Amino acid sequence: MELEIIKNSIHEIRGLKVILDFELAKMYQVETKRLKESVRRNSRRFPVDFMFELTQEEWTNLRSQIATSSWGGKRYPPFAFTEQGIAMLSSVLNSEVAIDVNISIMRAFVMMRQWAMNHQELSEKLTALEQQYGQKFKDIEC
Repeated sequence: MELEIIKNSIHEIRGLKVILDFELAKMYQVETKRLKESVRRNSRRFPVDFMFELTQEEWTNLRSQIATSSWGGKRYPPFAFTEQGIAMLSSVLNSEVAIDVNISIMRAFVMMRQWAMNHQELSEKLTALEQQYGQKFKDIEC
């Protein structure tokens, strides 16, 4: 699975990086309804820090921020899965596609964490240089 597709599916909601159920269903090549059924049948595997349902307000806000034409009309707000919840999905959706997709998603999360750490290190070094030289340097666009 292409990492760019996964990266574009990761949203920040409630301060957490998540992927929505219908985006995961598309990646896993299953119907969203089937994914949700599997999760509900195994609800004990999905505590609130692994998966939560968006509030109507969160769902409306997210749809207004992102092009929603491909999402269609959803009757219920989607489930949002954290990295741990996505890892748990591999034990619930036991198919070759699910295994391959989960590996790709885990790699994307690791890559994003590494990028964020590198970005933080560079920011700290720039701040130290600004303090050392007593001047503000021009912000660098990433």
